[in-house]
Amino acid sequence: MLQKISETASYLRGRMQFLPKIGIILGTGLGELATQITDVQEIPYQEIPNFPLSTVEGHSGKLIVGRLGGVQVLAMQGRFHFYEGYAMKEVTFPVRVMKALGVGTLVVSNAAGGMNPNFQLGDLMLITDHINLFPEHPLRGHNYNELGVRFPDMGNAYDAALRAKAVAIAKKLGIRLQQGVYVGTQGPTFETPSEYRYFRTIGGDAVGMSTVPEVIVAVHSGIKVLAFSIITDLGGFEPTPEVSHEEVQRVANEAQPRMTRLVAEVIRDL
Repeated sequence: MLQKISETASYLRGRMQFLPKIGIILGTGLGELATQITDVQEIPYQEIPNFPLSTVEGHSGKLIVGRLGGVQVLAMQGRFHFYEGYAMKEVTFPVRVMKALGVGTLVVSNAAGGMNPNFQLGDLMLITDHINLFPEHPLRGHNYNELGVRFPDMGNAYDAALRAKAVAIAKKLGIRLQQGVYVGTQGPTFETPSEYRYFRTIGGDAVGMSTVPEVIVAVHSGIKVLAFSIITDLGGFEPTPEVSHEEVQRVANEAQPRMTRLVAEVIRDL
């Protein structure tokens, strides 16, 4: 693991024009943010040693290095999911590499199903906490002290100061920003009505198939995290609406301009 991280980080240092301060995982709803990055340098995943390849429709497969609002950023255009068949250490490997490159803050986005009755389709949700229901933990196995402590504290996984900044900027921009707890599950099936009700009962506001593994590894690495969901479908209510990947993408695309504007302003203010 340590050798692979070192190899990949060394390769990227040799390719990058500068080292990033902020990492961004351009999940669903943040694809447009890439168009606002200047001094762009693109590195396809297939050219990067030890990097997995994204297989999900709508997820490109490249690193974007550049500046956003004058801030040096490294953006992943295409993430990796446990349901694609990758081990958790593969899913979270890019976060380890970000840390080795000097990234101190990670911004993450995703599409999620909402079960909070106050949510509407297309809402943006600031993630305040998560419930991890993945069947494999990304820190399972031997712990390398060089990467982080054996038992990391998750009490402030979604950095409170960054969340306060996001709330203030959303208010200034007039963007409706919900807040809630994200439930992370394996997927790839969408949830049953009973599962939606169960997730709501245990304290969840939205559910999705990503983010939690990357956040755990970021916290383990000492990286601050800010994360957002786009509520692309609603569940646990009657009648039960039909959900498809195409519908999720459609709602996410409609919400993208708001998400992009909000995240861009937050990064410029960091």
